[in-house]
Amino acid sequence: MAHSHENEHKETCQNHSHGCSCCCEGHCHDHVEEEEMSWWKPALSLALLLAGIIMSAMGVQWFQNRWVQFAWYAVAWLPTGLGVLREAIEEAREGEIFSEFLLMSVASIGAFAIGEYPEAVAVMALYCIGEALQDRAVSRARGNIQSLIAFRPDHAVVVRDGKHETINPADVKVGDIVEVKPGERVPVDGNLMGEAAAFDTAALTGESMPRVIEGGDEVLAGMIASDSVVRLKVLRPASESAVSRILHMVEEATERKAPAELFIRRFAKVYTPIVVALAVLVVVLPWLYSLAVPSSPYDFSEWLHRALIFLVISCPCALVISIPLSYFAGIGAASRRGILFKGSNYLDAMAHVDTVVFDKTGTLTTGRFSVTQVEGLNNEQLATVAAIEQESTHPIAAAIIEHCPPAQVSVNDLKNIAGYGLSATLDSKTWLVGTTRLLEHEGVLYPTGLKDVAGTIVAVAVDGKYAGHILLSDKPKEDAARAIAHLNREGIETVMLSGDKQALADQVASQLGIISAHGDLLPQDKVEHIERLMAGGERQVAFVGDGINDAPVLAMSDVGIAMGALGSDMAIETADVVIQTDQPSRVADAVTLGRRTRRIVMQNIAFAITVKVLVMILGVLGIANMWQAVFADVGVALLCVLNSLRLMHNHKAEDNPTQSR
Repeated sequence: MAHSHENEHKETCQNHSHGCSCCCEGHCHDHVEEEEMSWWKPALSLALLLAGIIMSAMGVQWFQNRWVQFAWYAVAWLPTGLGVLREAIEEAREGEIFSEFLLMSVASIGAFAIGEYPEAVAVMALYCIGEALQDRAVSRARGNIQSLIAFRPDHAVVVRDGKHETINPADVKVGDIVEVKPGERVPVDGNLMGEAAAFDTAALTGESMPRVIEGGDEVLAGMIASDSVVRLKVLRPASESAVSRILHMVEEATERKAPAELFIRRFAKVYTPIVVALAVLVVVLPWLYSLAVPSSPYDFSEWLHRALIFLVISCPCALVISIPLSYFAGIGAASRRGILFKGSNYLDAMAHVDTVVFDKTGTLTTGRFSVTQVEGLNNEQLATVAAIEQESTHPIAAAIIEHCPPAQVSVNDLKNIAGYGLSATLDSKTWLVGTTRLLEHEGVLYPTGLKDVAGTIVAVAVDGKYAGHILLSDKPKEDAARAIAHLNREGIETVMLSGDKQALADQVASQLGIISAHGDLLPQDKVEHIERLMAGGERQVAFVGDGINDAPVLAMSDVGIAMGALGSDMAIETADVVIQTDQPSRVADAVTLGRRTRRIVMQNIAFAITVKVLVMILGVLGIANMWQAVFADVGVALLCVLNSLRLMHNHKAEDNPTQSR
């Protein structure tokens, strides 16, 4: 799994190199309050700056006094400059002397020293505006992620003293009695009270067949009550469930950095002291040259001005702002489409995926049965089978009844033979309805070819003679074929692994356009398949699954993707990416977003470095002035930010080809 390739990179808010707008406030630990206030200070500085420039241009008499100008621009500088200066001092106390705050502070104060007042204010005001823009974008991305995790049950019905009380699952106590209605998801783990009941466990186990849980046995959170109201005695608090761990992981998602982010962090720490040293040399070397060559003039203020220009343009904020923002924006855009990335490193890993392996049941198929074929039974016999099945709570029975209305007949001596099927007497005839094992158990001969039929078989015998069978299967999800087609167009190899028989796996693969399909697999067999695909490290493999039995494969793949709406807590916890909508097409969207995010990151890196190097050279040569340096620095940062925000704001069809219209 992708996160196995790196340690979790945790950074405190004191590491300001990611560009949070708190530099304008000076209180990074009060991030929420700062976000609300981060705009007015740079806006005030910018307004005063523009007013001063206009008064100078219009020749306002009282403003022509140099001390008045100094006072005016000093006031304009204070709202933003003090915050940045304070951050530079705090960073120095923490051992981070050469931060971008130091670069901005030195350049701004130096500009005041040589009389470039407007430029001094512009350095701070525009820098903090860029920071505030980035902070707002990050907050929006975080908001999208936080709203996404509301997919879990938000209530539990507790029975106390005969009264029903709806409360938050977090308030449920061990030993409480929780009631769950048909179709509802179990909110907490508990022991089943009363008689046996059927539960849809496909999300937890990957099994197509529902499970009948006996009274007293454990029912896990995430299972769905199938056909009756059930009561559970709570085993453990919600705080110890996988849901709590998921929320914790979401909160820490931004701490799992992509390789590009980690490189920029390391790069900035080395780069900043180097450019400070170079700026010093810009002043010192010409002076030394003038000493060696007395005829060569040396103007200290001119070379100091060039050094300050060099410092302003050398600030790496365009990179340290735009690159994390690109990943934030990618994560936010994904969240709006029902895709939860647990860290930017997984978003980056998706960009390199070349092989996607799918589980079948519950991932590519719905996990819900429907009748696909009836062999040997006439309409009257089929209606009789439906009449027998209506006494059963099994989902297969529901599928048959949905396919054919039950006959109005009297069913006698109905027996439910666990694991086999039903037997009943109608008009003095004995009917058997169930698996082929039921017919074998009762000594009924049937066509041996039934064992090789793709799908779930309900065999029927009347008075000891085989009468026919009903074929059922869970249908592929509506967008499954579209998802596979999209991945194939992207040049990604698709593989399907299934615990169902090979004939059924081949049938589904053929329907969806998957070339490679493997059936009759146990969980350990799936692990072996993934190991073979990953052998040699030549492939970047993503596995998509939804059950507890998929957890080992999710953990070992380069990128583990869990179907989250009905997926098991263990699968969701183990996975790197969670598809909340249960749509296979979102896997294709995740790949597209990963590749697009990385492309934008590379664009920002190339653009920022190219412009900065060019203007740095022009500044040293005396061609670029302070204003050009300011606009080159802040302008590059803002352009990179805007380029990153395209991930959040672009909703064109071509950016989301698999999204339903």
